[in-house]
Amino acid sequence: MSPFRSHMRATLALGLPLIGSQLATIAIGLTDTIMVGWYGVPELAAVALGSATYHTVMIIGMGFALAVMPMVAAAVANDDRTQARRVTRMGFWIAVLFSLLAIPFFWFSGPIMVLVGQEPDLAQNVQDYLRIAGFGMMPIVLFLVLRSHLSALEHTRIVLWATLAGVALNAGLNYILIFGNLGAPELGLEGAALASLGTQVLMMAILAIYAARTKGVKEYDLYARFWRSDWEAFGQVFRLGWPIALTLLSEGGLFTASMIMMGWIGELELAAHGIALQIASATFMVHVGLSSAATVRAGHAWGRSDLPALRNAAFAALTLSALMVAVTIALFLLIPGPMIALFLDPADPLRPQIIAIGTTLLAVAALFQLADAAQVMALGLLRGVQDTRLPMIFAVFSYWLVGVPASYLLGFTLGLGGPGIWLGLVIGLVLAGSLMMARFWRGPARLPHPV
Repeated sequence: MSPFRSHMRATLALGLPLIGSQLATIAIGLTDTIMVGWYGVPELAAVALGSATYHTVMIIGMGFALAVMPMVAAAVANDDRTQARRVTRMGFWIAVLFSLLAIPFFWFSGPIMVLVGQEPDLAQNVQDYLRIAGFGMMPIVLFLVLRSHLSALEHTRIVLWATLAGVALNAGLNYILIFGNLGAPELGLEGAALASLGTQVLMMAILAIYAARTKGVKEYDLYARFWRSDWEAFGQVFRLGWPIALTLLSEGGLFTASMIMMGWIGELELAAHGIALQIASATFMVHVGLSSAATVRAGHAWGRSDLPALRNAAFAALTLSALMVAVTIALFLLIPGPMIALFLDPADPLRPQIIAIGTTLLAVAALFQLADAAQVMALGLLRGVQDTRLPMIFAVFSYWLVGVPASYLLGFTLGLGGPGIWLGLVIGLVLAGSLMMARFWRGPARLPHPV
């Protein structure tokens, strides 16, 4: 078997459960959006904005969790269990500290929403949602640290099963708590927040128990003397993680900024934006899963100083990603209406308007699929070789100095409205994808160390 085919097979074996896990994660968000959409359009707008805000904060913690993955992968390549345990344990510490710092932001999110131009009623609904959902930050970031550790050890199936269990629990709790079924009180969007909180606790618990009891994983003894500080490892995770966090925040903030600008146009546009973004995010999760697999494969090759294996791993992951891009573009252009209709009550009089707006947005989303896939795959490969600072600069520049101004210019100054805001996203993503892909192939993929 050729090295390329071998890497394709290995990437698929590692990546398919991660892709499934990412899709299941999106399924949780889709379930929330669909069920709250059936409950009411004002609640849908609030959950769309609240979820976007929550995930913008969460991805900062995710950055530190993702830093654990390449560090553990490199340690495993060198058969260094002690280092793998140290960085994962300090990843736990950072997750706990970060989550505690995030709670006040969620608790007082209403005034913040008003400050960024949202209507008072919408801002209050967002705050009601986030005051409950915010307590899920700690379990979800701890889950992400465990996911990074297990992925680096190539134990990815349990990640998929844990997330699927979360999908099932979330759907059941939403059914009970949003609508007041089975004798429960009707809680609306607060019920959706409670369902998300319970789901995140379950997912974390499954991975935590697996890491403590499973052969090949329990030997790392992650929880022994958990209370003992290890500031050297803490610093290693922090130094690698904060550029990842800022990179993710730049991209997530780009989409949150677009959500806020959509809110300035109107509630219908915001609801359609939330639905279209959920659909685009679902397809994007395939690339995120492949990107994580690429991080592990690149991390193993980097730990062994095997440059040919690094290049073959990169080619394999990028080929798989490109195939998915072609499928996604076809779906967005051929059947946008039926996909958007899934999120809306058939009896809702506003349904045709939301479908029309969302169809246009998905057509624009088809434009940035290749660029979005390129940037997330390049980021995964660069993380694998522990090259995170220059990609952070690329992200901040592309998304905030180019993408957000372009969205405002096209959406408001030139009067293109919602489609103009999304065209600004296209511009930012194309620039980021080009810069990051060039960085990998002209830097770590050519040289023995990043420059």
